[in-house]
Amino acid sequence: MTGPRVTRATRASRIAMVLGAVTLIVLAAAPWWAGRADLRLMGEIFLYLSLACLWNLMAGYAGLVSVGQQAFVGFGGYMLFALTIFGGLHPVVAIAGGGVLAALISVPIATLIFRLKGAYFAIGTWVMAEVFRLAFAQIQALGGGSGTSLPVAIVKEIGRKKAMRESVSYWLALGAVLCVLLAVYVFLRSRRGLALTAIRDSEVAASGLGIDIWRTKLEVYVVTSALTAVIGGLIFLQKLRISPDAAFSVNDWTAFVIFIVVIGGIGTLEGPIIGTLIFFALRETLADFGTIYLMVLGLVAIVVMLKAPKGVWGLIRDRFDIELFPLSYRVHHPKD
Repeated sequence: MTGPRVTRATRASRIAMVLGAVTLIVLAAAPWWAGRADLRLMGEIFLYLSLACLWNLMAGYAGLVSVGQQAFVGFGGYMLFALTIFGGLHPVVAIAGGGVLAALISVPIATLIFRLKGAYFAIGTWVMAEVFRLAFAQIQALGGGSGTSLPVAIVKEIGRKKAMRESVSYWLALGAVLCVLLAVYVFLRSRRGLALTAIRDSEVAASGLGIDIWRTKLEVYVVTSALTAVIGGLIFLQKLRISPDAAFSVNDWTAFVIFIVVIGGIGTLEGPIIGTLIFFALRETLADFGTIYLMVLGLVAIVVMLKAPKGVWGLIRDRFDIELFPLSYRVHHPKD
């Protein structure tokens, strides 16, 4: 008789992997079967899902509840414009460069705001985002408060024809969400991920086990800031125009992202996916109703928080005991 066997993979996760691979192939071929409006919508879905996964990594695992991630969305967008217009870089290189610069600038920011706890930390991140917005509004070379558009010559570096540019933007968004999901998954499967989970469950216990809480949270903050800036660059590569109010919008880049994570299931990888699908289904259905749309979003958030505090995916997981991204260990006992 063999002893108990410890694994992470489950039948559901194996099926999800196969279905995910098939879905990825179908989505990669979208420029040949989808219309331009559909490509733009799916690209937007991918970018919001990326932002939601990154915010979830910070808040759901590291306990860093930020309401100021729009700072790095806007920073990445402005770096795209600055590095292409003044630095002569290709847009894709500029987006990557914006991510690197965001990682560098996030270190002193973290050193400052990590001194704050709880609600004060959340307010501190929002204040920092406002500092970013006011600072970029003073840069007249980038349009000041009214913003600027990406020059035609730079736009054509993405593709000579509009159809090609839209296809490239779509593939970049698809590649970005794939990279974010893989990066978060690999991180959570690593030793750092185990440390992060321990911190989430109990900082006191994690500290007693010798985990460097401050350093672990700093690593998460720097990585999420860099990737958020990359996503910001891709967002404004699609829009081709930027302004301080649009780049650092708390509603567009933080409030909606928090809504997605909360209703989907915070602290899970599947939650942001479910939440993003629900958010865009509601938006596409109710967007023509004006303020009613926002009221329905608020109502949905309240109902989910009351009836399913762990989110929609948390409700499904507890009901059927399934996990699409195998992060938890499971013990299988041999049959007699």
